Amino acid sequence: MNIRLDSIDGGGAFDFGRTSSDYAKYRDIYPQEFYDRIIERGLCVKGQNVLDLGTGTGVLPRNMYRYGAKWTGTDISENQIGQARPLSQGTDIDYYAVPAEKLDFPDSSFDVITACQCIWYFDHEKILPGLYRMLKPDGRILILYMAWLPYEDKTAKASEDLVLKYNPGWTGAGETMHPVFVPECFLEKFGLVHREEYRLNVHFTRESWNGRMKACRGIGASLPQDRIDAWEREHLKMLAESAPEEFDILHYAASAELKKK
Repeated sequence: MNIRLDSIDGGGAFDFGRTSSDYAKYRDIYPQEFYDRIIERGLCVKGQNVLDLGTGTGVLPRNMYRYGAKWTGTDISENQIGQARPLSQGTDIDYYAVPAEKLDFPDSSFDVITACQCIWYFDHEKILPGLYRMLKPDGRILILYMAWLPYEDKTAKASEDLVLKYNPGWTGAGETMHPVFVPECFLEKFGLVHREEYRLNVHFTRESWNGRMKACRGIGASLPQDRIDAWEREHLKMLAESAPEEFDILHYAASAELKKK
């Protein structure tokens, strides 16, 4: 399903469902520290029901399932959910292909609602009443984000520049470390109780970094196949000439925890 937002990529259409196979293979990349910091906050643990918005291929539920929470993942893309279900075989994670704006779980269904790498894609005014209603008293919203730092990592910068060569309208470039975005309207019904930002290294091979970049919004989710293929040929050549077979890419992670008023 194509998404168009004036504030993203100049209003150009994108659909992560077009890149679901690469997304499933190459975007499960969060280091253990990313999950440890969530657990340290007492979130997404045993005894809690958690709803993951924009779950994609279920990266967050699948990796945090071992901590004992009961997870539900939702995503607008049927292709993404189609990847999440087999990857979650042997768990009791529930997945639904439904836009966040149309969620209708019963009142007080969840202790925590997570939104990882996706908060800016939603109609915030429209989803706010539903999120508030579906959360239990004292429930939490946890907004999560991780991105490479192109001005501090030369390989990330070279790859990012190549994305811009093929898709100049892509607005995902030029990240610097900053607090994660919290929709202003959320603060009408939720209080901000914690936020943090921290650097971390993420390990890749040439293949996995190419796959990660290919599965980004600026390439696999938006370009026609011939342009994706041309970008990939040039990107693999660049990596072969400038990067070792294995390397770390400097990222930062950011989170914000909101408590229901």
